[in-house]
Amino acid sequence: MKFMKLGSRPDTFYTTEAVRSVSSEVSTDLIIQVKGSRYLLHKFPLLSKCLRLQQLCSEAPDSSSVVQLSDFPGGVETFELCAKFCYGITITLSAYNIVAARCAAEYLQMSEDVEKGNLIYKLEVFFTSCILQGWRDCIVTLQTTRAYPLWSEELAITGRCIDSIASKVLSYPSKVSLSHSQSRRVRDDAVSSCNGVRHSGKLAAACGPSRPNWWAEDLAELGIDLYWRTMAAVKSGGRVPSNLIGDALKVYASRWLPSICITRRRCSDDSNYDDSDSHDDVSSKHRLLLESIISLLPVEKGAVSCGFLLKLLKAANILNVSSSWRTEITRRVALQLEDATTSDLLIPNSTGMNNSNSSTTTYDVDMVMSILEQFMVQGQSPPTTPPRSKLGFERRRRSRSAENINVEFQESRRSSSASHSSKLKVAKIIDGYLQEIARDVNLPLPKFVEVAEAVPDFARLDHDDLYRAIDIYLKAHRDLSKTDRKRLCRILNCKKLSMEVCVHAAQNELLPLRVVVQVLFFEQARAATSGGKMAAELPPNIKALLMAHGVDLSRATGTLSTTTSIHGGPEDQWSVSGLKSPPSKMPSLRTKPTENINGVEYHDEADTARRAPGKLKSLCAMPARPKRMFSKLWTMNRSASEKN
Repeated sequence: MKFMKLGSRPDTFYTTEAVRSVSSEVSTDLIIQVKGSRYLLHKFPLLSKCLRLQQLCSEAPDSSSVVQLSDFPGGVETFELCAKFCYGITITLSAYNIVAARCAAEYLQMSEDVEKGNLIYKLEVFFTSCILQGWRDCIVTLQTTRAYPLWSEELAITGRCIDSIASKVLSYPSKVSLSHSQSRRVRDDAVSSCNGVRHSGKLAAACGPSRPNWWAEDLAELGIDLYWRTMAAVKSGGRVPSNLIGDALKVYASRWLPSICITRRRCSDDSNYDDSDSHDDVSSKHRLLLESIISLLPVEKGAVSCGFLLKLLKAANILNVSSSWRTEITRRVALQLEDATTSDLLIPNSTGMNNSNSSTTTYDVDMVMSILEQFMVQGQSPPTTPPRSKLGFERRRRSRSAENINVEFQESRRSSSASHSSKLKVAKIIDGYLQEIARDVNLPLPKFVEVAEAVPDFARLDHDDLYRAIDIYLKAHRDLSKTDRKRLCRILNCKKLSMEVCVHAAQNELLPLRVVVQVLFFEQARAATSGGKMAAELPPNIKALLMAHGVDLSRATGTLSTTTSIHGGPEDQWSVSGLKSPPSKMPSLRTKPTENINGVEYHDEADTARRAPGKLKSLCAMPARPKRMFSKLWTMNRSASEKN
């Protein structure tokens, strides 16, 4: 930190009976009242440098009158500094007191018109040549302007500090003189070789700080009003990449937002908390801080991470920020939703936080649904084939080369592929999100189904994660009616379940009977086709039911199975080994030889072994279930075959 000393005389000020005076052989003839302190001083040294004191003394009725300086900027300490300057006593100026001294000198009108080399001139020289040239000095000075906002704006102290800081961020650090605190962030060898020298290219990069956003941590010390103006000046320069701007905002948010959220939660949890006007003022300041950060976000996609945007959205929910700002963050999140994580989407419900006894959901599902809807709208895939032109445009198309058409076609294919890939990622994220919110006992079924159905069917390569979310929801909502259970399981595609999940579903007593039957049927059909049976060899009733469910028997059967396994938390983890596995000799459908059940002929187990491979027999083994379930399956098969 730089400093400047003025004057050479020793300090002779002393206090007697709550009155400050200066020791001198000459008696005092001037009484000045500064707020709560009184000074006994001499007219000659002060009036010769302070035009305002000259005017006040000339207006006084007599020489013994007290000169009142009730609105003196900086208070008693700053007035005494100016008085010592008039007496020639040594004073020390630095970034911590230069703003107050400059405002006081302006108040007392200590200009060059009164005396050459007056205090205002000396302060301006020190400010421009030293303070504005140093990084840390400039930031400290800018912070002190908050105590004198009007004076600092009128004297252009605030604006000059902001411009100086912005210019340092936009330029290489080697072009400016860094303070000691900042030089610690710069490589020692770079500072020693590059100090005060202009460089470009690789040499300038080597002379720069070890991190590209070295300035973000220092700027995070500023209040939001000064920080906003400084960051706006940095952005307007157009030389700092948008991702560095985003990193700086993230540093500032991590510095201030956590304390805001903690304070807000404590106030909402404290039942004895008095909702006073002071609390409203604090909340207003917090909202202003968050809205200012949002307004500074770069417009470029990817400048800030999706996780950071969702943290801002959580804070906006806690602080009840206006809907327009929340809509803006929601739109930004939707643009890069594929980069989010499940935990990022768990946005606390502000209504539930304000009322702990409320039956509202734990998380704000509506906001996530809004994000998902905007993502689907923005991610509409362009056509994957060149559009067909009408006859009126055919001549113009002929004038274009086939190469240009091919380039457009390839770009369209790439854009479509990117959109498809992002939707696949979002589908996995949403299925994980469904597993988290399914534990909430207050989550209504329509809201759960709405989120699940918002993901297009093609985006889910398998339904294993969706099945696990449904299983968790059924466990947390055991009082669901039969109709609601059917409505819930209607979103599940049994053909997209892996073999492990099918084993679990076949023994899941919470699932509707129809779903269990479908799982068993498709698993049996998959086992038959994977075991080598051709479509022509399948029984007519199974072929009819497969065709009724949209299974193309002419194609390979690999699409019927998936290999995705399930990974969950320890409290809800389930696997084949964790289930009540059937005994080693699992009972199969044992019937007498050529026994006729509901008009369908079935052979005994030995005959089945002769007709199907060993893998088919092992996969066709099903757990023991009520007999009416199987009779329902046979009735369903027979009905389908009769229709055909």
